Amino acid sequence: MKLAENIKDIVGIAEVTVTQELTAAAVKSGLFPVYATPSMIALMEEAACNAMAPYYEEGEMSLGVAIDVQHLAATPVGQLVRATATALEQGKRKLVFDVQVYDVDGNVHIGTARHTRVTVSEKQFMEGLAKKA
Repeated sequence: MKLAENIKDIVGIAEVTVTQELTAAAVKSGLFPVYATPSMIALMEEAACNAMAPYYEEGEMSLGVAIDVQHLAATPVGQLVRATATALEQGKRKLVFDVQVYDVDGNVHIGTARHTRVTVSEKQFMEGLAKKA
């Protein structure tokens, strides 16, 4: 993975409009018809993936290996939600991100996380997976 000279330049954004399918009731993480924590985590990971995408070398991909998340506020169906992932730390094969999520329509901070991703060889990963099948 080739990285930017300034790690703070590694930023990714992901957006979604909350639908019924993304609610706690739908994904079975609660009973309320509000944006589900698992759905927010998926958006956070998408933002981090988007941040890393320009820096992959041929045949590379990344895997999320850790996330420490706080879901701070409820978001109703129909609201636009945006996650921004900014790289904080880098290792040989890993990046650690600060991820912030906002309800764009309501201008409300709804989530925060520290998320770690590692780069792997897609070929080696798939070969290892095939051995398990």
